[in-house]
Amino acid sequence: MPVRRNLLPVKRKYLGGLLLLTVISIICVAFSMTGNDDFDFARREIMLRRIGHEILLQSGDSTSRVLPIKKIAKNEYQISFENAFTFQPESLVNTTQRLLAKDPLASDYIVNVLNCADASVAYGYAISKNKKDDIVACIGRRQSISCYMIHIKFKPVGITTAQTGYFLGSLAVLAFVGFIFLRSVKPRRPLVDSQPTGIFTLGSMSFDAETRKLMINGKAIDLTRTETRVLRIFALSPNEAIERSRLQKEIWEDEGVIVGRSLDMFISKLRKKLEFDPNIRIVVIRGKGYKLEISA
Repeated sequence: MPVRRNLLPVKRKYLGGLLLLTVISIICVAFSMTGNDDFDFARREIMLRRIGHEILLQSGDSTSRVLPIKKIAKNEYQISFENAFTFQPESLVNTTQRLLAKDPLASDYIVNVLNCADASVAYGYAISKNKKDDIVACIGRRQSISCYMIHIKFKPVGITTAQTGYFLGSLAVLAFVGFIFLRSVKPRRPLVDSQPTGIFTLGSMSFDAETRKLMINGKAIDLTRTETRVLRIFALSPNEAIERSRLQKEIWEDEGVIVGRSLDMFISKLRKKLEFDPNIRIVVIRGKGYKLEISA
């Protein structure tokens, strides 16, 4: 049983650390995920190709190809075309808004239509989640037939929805771990609160709680750690009844286990060591607990 009691504080100490490391690992995994990025890019690429396809149809071209979509930066894409075409700015704005509305990460973006020859901007506009911030101009002027590239730049949106879920879930677990850890780490009660030296006079005996010894007529009687704790509680309140539950709680609760019959065993051992002075004895108070009686 003593071995088990000694292991419990150690288990409590390292359980909190282990769970904390688990939470940190979950957060790191959430922010290192690349699978969702690849999926989002593939889905977005399809929508961008659809934009290019509809633009060609609106210009009367149903045969030429939309070239492979290029990802030129983390949040920037380029749509290129096989042949020259013309476009109506208003139709381009409406098409991009309609199709990109299906992309939850594309609430804010800038579109620039570039001339293939010199990359100059032939037309551009900005769409915002807040419609009041939209910048759209010159929508009534049809553009001439030419070689164009469409450059779309999306506003970064921070962590993804999946990462947000992992992160918030981890915070909840972390809060739970903190609660359990703080409850398990209890400050040990000081055994002495009014005796700086830890030395008590019990009848003709001297009790040194620091060295765990009883002294009588120059003879030293050794006490165990638990015997010292029990006797110290009695020595702080001589001739006063002390409840059994209080003794058990103050002696064993910090160890993580309260052992019912162990108290009786230590009381019995103390009685034998105190019997050198007939004026000192530990008596049972029926229905309550024990009392250290010291006769005058």
